Amino acid sequence: MLPLKLSEVAAACGGRLVCKDESVEVRGVSIDSRTLSPGDLFIGLRGEHDDGGDFAGAALRAGAAAVVVRAETAAKLPPGGAHIVVDDGRVALARLASAVRTRSGALVVAITGSAGKTSTKDILTALLRPVAEVVATRQNFNNEIGVPLTLLAAEHRTEVIVTELAMRGAGQIRDLARIARPNLGVITNVAPVHLELVGGMEDVAAAKAELIEELGEGTVVVPEAEPLLDAHVRRHRGRVVTFGDPDGDVRAVENQRRGSGTHALIDAFGHRAAFDFNFTGEHYLTDALAAIAAFVELGYRLEEAKAGAAQVQFSALRGEIVALAGGGLMLNDTYNASPISATAAVDHLLGIADGRPPVAILGDMYELGPGAPAFHRAVGEYVGRAGVRLIAVGDLGRNYLAGAAGERWFATVEACMEALPEVVPAGSAVLVKASRAMHLERIADALRRPAGEREESTDV
Repeated sequence: MLPLKLSEVAAACGGRLVCKDESVEVRGVSIDSRTLSPGDLFIGLRGEHDDGGDFAGAALRAGAAAVVVRAETAAKLPPGGAHIVVDDGRVALARLASAVRTRSGALVVAITGSAGKTSTKDILTALLRPVAEVVATRQNFNNEIGVPLTLLAAEHRTEVIVTELAMRGAGQIRDLARIARPNLGVITNVAPVHLELVGGMEDVAAAKAELIEELGEGTVVVPEAEPLLDAHVRRHRGRVVTFGDPDGDVRAVENQRRGSGTHALIDAFGHRAAFDFNFTGEHYLTDALAAIAAFVELGYRLEEAKAGAAQVQFSALRGEIVALAGGGLMLNDTYNASPISATAAVDHLLGIADGRPPVAILGDMYELGPGAPAFHRAVGEYVGRAGVRLIAVGDLGRNYLAGAAGERWFATVEACMEALPEVVPAGSAVLVKASRAMHLERIADALRRPAGEREESTDV
C-alpha cells in the first residue's frame, strides 16, 4: 500500500481520528485481525451480527496502527487505542481505496463479463508480470470488499492494477467502477447468468455495460460479435477494441493443441505473433484474446506477451487437469457454472480426452430464473449430442436428463460420491462442474483418491 499518515487516512475515510500521533504512517490494510501485520490499519466491516468491531481490540493488541470502527465500538476500545470513527466500515474502505487509486500512477484495468472474467484476469496478469509491476485481484476478490483491497495493494512501483468486477444486481458494476476508476475496461461476454437478479438477457447486457458508461473516454475491449452490447458500445466516447473471430481487432488466425498447451498464431491490429500457452481449451483461448487486446492497449508490444503466455496460473478450481489412477484424467472446473461455461467445459473435456471415455458430472446451475429447467435441459442435450456420458447431481440437475444412453441422476453430492466407482470407470476422462454452492469439489477430491479410500467421511 502507498504509505499514508493516520490524518490522511481519516480524511480519506471521512472519519474522526482519535490518537496520540496522527503522523504515524500506515502501509497496509487488514479486515481480519488474525492475519493483520504490525503497523496495519484494521477496518471493522459490518457482518450479520457485528461490524467487525468485536475484533478491533484484538487488532490493536496485534499491533495495528489504528482501527476504523463505528462509534458504539470505539466506546469499548481500551484506553489509548488509536481509532478512526466512521458510520460504515465498507464505505470507509471504499473511500480509502479510491484515495489510494488517485495517488497511484498505475493504470487500472477492470474486467467483467458473464463468464471467463477470472480466467481473463489470470491470463492478463501472467502476460504483464514479465514486463511490468502488477497488482491483481486475488482469486475472485471481485466485490465491494475485494475491489478496494486490490486497489489498496498498490505501491509506488506498481504500474498496472488488474481488477475483476462481479455483479449481484443492477448498479453494482457501476459502484465498483466508480471506486476503481479504470483506464481500460474488458467485457468478456454476455450470457444467461444472474437472471434471477436482473431479469432478461438485455438486462444482463445493461448491467455489464455499466462499465462502459463509467469509462468516460477510456478504452473498452468487447467481443467482436455481441449484438446485446452494440447500443452501449455506440454511445461510448472512447476507443473500442474487439476480440474474437473472424473479424476482431485481436483474433486467433490458427491454433492447435500441443500436449498440455496450445500453440496459436495471434493477429493484433494487423501484427502477428506465435504464442505457446500453457493451457488448453478453446474458451480459455478466447479469454486470452481479450487479455492480449488489453495488454496491447496498455502500450505493450504483442511480442512482449509471449513470455507470460507460458506462465499462466488459473485461480483455484478452474480448468484444473488432474491425472487419475488407472490412466484416467479429470477436468476440475467446480468453482462455478452457467450454460455457456458448461458447454465450453464439455468441449474442453473432449479436446483433452485422447481416446478416454468421456464422462460429465454436472450439478445445479443457479441464478437462472424461471428458465432454469430449460437451460439445464439444453446443456444436457448438448452433452448427449457430444457423445459424453452424463451424470447429473441436484434438484435442478435432474433437468439435464435428456434420454441419452447411460445417463444417471443423484439427488445429492453424497449419493453421487458413493456411486463413483460405478459411474466413473477407471481410465475415463471426467469433467466435474456446478455452481459454487453445490460444493462439487467434494466429488473432485474423491476422484483423486484411490477407489478403496472413497468410503471415508465426506464431511465438508
